[in-house]
Amino acid sequence: MRTEEVGWFSDGDQIGALWRTPDDSPGPYRVIVQGPGWLGLKDAGLYVRYHQALTDAGFAVLVFDYRGFGGSGGDRGLLSPARQLQDLRSAVTYLETRDDVVPDGIGVFGSGGTGGGNAVLLAAADPRVRAAVSQLPVADGADWLHRMRSEYEWLDFLASVRADRRERVATGKGRAVHPREEIMVPTKERRATKVKADVDGRVPEQVEFAPAVEEILAYRPVDAAAALTVPLLVIGIEGDATTPTDHAERVYAAARGPKELIMQRHTTHYAAYDRYWETVTPRIVAWFDRHLGPANVVICAPGGVERLEVPDAG
Repeated sequence: MRTEEVGWFSDGDQIGALWRTPDDSPGPYRVIVQGPGWLGLKDAGLYVRYHQALTDAGFAVLVFDYRGFGGSGGDRGLLSPARQLQDLRSAVTYLETRDDVVPDGIGVFGSGGTGGGNAVLLAAADPRVRAAVSQLPVADGADWLHRMRSEYEWLDFLASVRADRRERVATGKGRAVHPREEIMVPTKERRATKVKADVDGRVPEQVEFAPAVEEILAYRPVDAAAALTVPLLVIGIEGDATTPTDHAERVYAAARGPKELIMQRHTTHYAAYDRYWETVTPRIVAWFDRHLGPANVVICAPGGVERLEVPDAG
């Protein structure tokens, strides 16, 4: 797998990205776009083996840092899912500027919380995306934040958001908080895991409190899934304490196009990346291979999608 640093602009801010391609192919490529998961970065070691599997199958991968993170520009204190969706759409537009990309061969892969949710949002919003894989998605941001807390903690949390909003109106300034510690509530597994150790010290540790929370409260990939007709593979974990199992199930149930649900059992949110990688990853690659294959006639039916490459007459 070859890796090249590339970049473009999203709403005036520089985006830093990695362009990963097969060792032995000059293209043109079918391409998988990936925006990182919750508090993730483009160069996370966790993603490399997924990208290796995809490039081994002939795909290219474009993975980038959202604005405010890693090698991208923008306000470091702004954690904004809406802005992340804009960045994902700018990534697809960047692909349109390259002559080594198959125009109707673009898919999206997202993993981990808002990473999985953002993949659904992009696929629903952008007709240039032809297939999606959403791994461990957040379906409903308000429900996600609520279920991390007891009821009294939740009410206190909402009160603190309202207080910060009033402070911002009165003084022009508000609280800055650590997003992993004061917006999300880390599980014991999250505190102990080394899966994200290579990025944990490089993500923003102070973000604007009320603006971030208000966006997450309004974050509903499950609604976008209800309008989604492109092929969607959803991957969840039974008994997931970090991203609730029913979020994956709700996204899957809402989607209207060809879809498949993989549910991993007898594991945990972070352990599953290793335990079932060799089983799940080939399914991800096969999903993209099936639904991003060359075709000039596409037949959609309840049983799935058939793609036909019909030769020109004469």
